[in-house]
Amino acid sequence: MQLRKMMVMLAALSTMSLALTACGDDTTPGVESCKADTDCSTGYCNTAASVCMTTCDSGSDCPDTEKNCAVLAGSTSPQKVCQCQTNQLCNKDSSTSLVCGTVSKICEEPGSTTGCTKDTDCATGNTCNISTGVCSPAATTCTGEGKATCAYGSACYSNTCSAPPAPTCQNYDKFTNKAALGTTGPIIFSVSTVSGAVDSFCDASAPKRVKIKISAYSSTAFPQTAAELNGFLYVLVDGSTKTPVISTSSGNYTVTGTNRERADIIANICVSSTSTTTSLGYYFTGGNFFCHQASY
Repeated sequence: MQLRKMMVMLAALSTMSLALTACGDDTTPGVESCKADTDCSTGYCNTAASVCMTTCDSGSDCPDTEKNCAVLAGSTSPQKVCQCQTNQLCNKDSSTSLVCGTVSKICEEPGSTTGCTKDTDCATGNTCNISTGVCSPAATTCTGEGKATCAYGSACYSNTCSAPPAPTCQNYDKFTNKAALGTTGPIIFSVSTVSGAVDSFCDASAPKRVKIKISAYSSTAFPQTAAELNGFLYVLVDGSTKTPVISTSSGNYTVTGTNRERADIIANICVSSTSTTTSLGYYFTGGNFFCHQASY
């Protein structure tokens, strides 16, 4: 009898050991963390979210909370996996606060790192609530300027969320590196001419200094100084690019926002004393192209 009891206890301990091994260093109860498929008991790792997912052939292989059996978006693997679809379905059981992870595509606790952390994690037209990790449709009306409550890639113009003006200038037409543009990098939402006057800042061959103000927002913090800016360029009418000249004096590079998400930059160009207008284009790598006809 004692031997039988001992065997039962050993079997129970063995089962517990396997369960603990399968869980690994979970960040969420019941979820395996991973870096590669070999880390998962299921054999499938969602590397974008570092979580293991359940493989399937049809929805009947999946739990009711994650009933969508499909190839994971962005994956190079043809293997189908169980994925969640809505927050409501994630809470079909006794849970009440789970969300459908935007990146992980599994049901998880709000604020998990496998949910969205920025708007660019979400589908076009959605914004990320970083406190819950949930994507939701962006506002169509807004107040102020810049990104405000608009979706990433849009901006607030006259209390309406809309895309920045489409580039129609010759600078854009002649620009050959359009692959460098996008909607995930810093977004320029406003460009304006500040002034144009002969100034010792410029050489005698092109003595008139024209100041251009460029305003942009970003999903990542802008650097503390203009000297640290990367991927910010202006485009001439022939399509060639140059690095904007930004004075180091106060007021020419201003970064604001809790996460340094907005930058207001005064860039300088030097032109002939008789010049009164110049066509310019500005962009950040991965961001939009903004045309501006400067008159001074």
